[in-house]
Amino acid sequence: MTKDWARNSWRLKPATQQPNYPDPDALSAAIRKLSALPPLVTAWEIGSLQKQLAEAAAGNRFVLQGGDCAERFDDCTTVSITNKLKILLQMSLVLINGGKKPVTRVGRFAGQYAKPRSEDLETRNGVALPSYRGDVVNRPEFTAEARIPDPSRMVLGYERAALTLNFLRAMVRGGFADLHHPEYWDLDFVDHSPLAAEYRDMVRSIADSLRFMESVLGVHTGEMNWVDFFTAHEGLLLPYEEAQTHFMGLQNKWYNLSTHFPWIGARTLNPDGAHIEYFRGIANPIGIKVGPSLSEDHLKRLLDTLHPDNEPGRLTIIHRVGRAKIESALPGIIKAVRQSGKQVLWICDPMHGNTHPTSEGIKTRDFRDIFGELELSFEIHKACGTHLGGVHIELTGENVTECVGGARNLTEQDLKRAYKSEVDPRLNYEQALEIAMLIAKKMSSL
Repeated sequence: MTKDWARNSWRLKPATQQPNYPDPDALSAAIRKLSALPPLVTAWEIGSLQKQLAEAAAGNRFVLQGGDCAERFDDCTTVSITNKLKILLQMSLVLINGGKKPVTRVGRFAGQYAKPRSEDLETRNGVALPSYRGDVVNRPEFTAEARIPDPSRMVLGYERAALTLNFLRAMVRGGFADLHHPEYWDLDFVDHSPLAAEYRDMVRSIADSLRFMESVLGVHTGEMNWVDFFTAHEGLLLPYEEAQTHFMGLQNKWYNLSTHFPWIGARTLNPDGAHIEYFRGIANPIGIKVGPSLSEDHLKRLLDTLHPDNEPGRLTIIHRVGRAKIESALPGIIKAVRQSGKQVLWICDPMHGNTHPTSEGIKTRDFRDIFGELELSFEIHKACGTHLGGVHIELTGENVTECVGGARNLTEQDLKRAYKSEVDPRLNYEQALEIAMLIAKKMSSL
């Protein structure tokens, strides 16, 4: 057990990116209610994920982590959940085919309801209101009532996460993820994708290989009827995370049982802060988002605090430095980790370092920058004697227009057609499938 730690010991540390709840009694009541509700995931599921992350860190597996930048409660629907699962399954199939190794699927959902913000207040036309911090905190409408932080929304977040997980598990275990029938995963507009023919050729090849193997062996590859699927979210809203942290006597450890894989965002990496204090005590595998401004000494302190026992699969470094800075920043990050003697899993987040506003002030990302950072990540890791073990993508199964570029060469003018995100721009279905194909080709060439 972690020394001098409790699930609420973070409250003794400076906490950033937390909402200012106006009613302390309502906050306490929400935390008590959440604490009494059943866990969303189990310790043995978490242990299974950690073993797979350790395999990825050793180069024997690849991790695909993807989903919405910020989930909306209104998107807890059959269509939305199914489409996100479909695109992640399709991407993983492409990566398995190209990388020739197993793929671990980790969805950014069933809990990705909170978002960090640059400012506590948002000002429009001279009116200042609390910033929208995700549906688990407040609502996006620019009204005084909507922007008041409401602790009861944490309970709503738990309920939406439980509904999402229940449906995901039913589909994954019920045969929806059967590799014999990847046609189940097609989205309605797949026929319009420039990559549709290439994808379907690959699917036919995999299906033929499965049938050949079954014919030779005289058995049905039943284990391919379903896949493991894990969830992840940024552990940002600490009262929410605390309430769902439980002591498991059999393992003699504390676990965050709201998700399999929580991570710490780049804005809450203060070694003496509340988020590091909370994360150091939970037994989940965890990730840290590392940007170009993080010093080597700072990173080493984080490794000592969060990864003291050098346990395989415990710590993942998700680097998010941007296409323009990766060649200057990533080698130093790798060097600092090697000097620490710690074993970690390396994942590239090519989204957050490549966000920029258009001439009209719309946030977007360029597909060329996204893949450019990924491509250089593979090459830099190889040159440094490490290897990239995964990718972290903000995406949606919807046909949105939020990122420019890709096979259809979306332009800034296209963004107004179907821009739905309340926070950060996401890759749409076609762009996500294209990035998976490009990653697979890169992996096969290494």
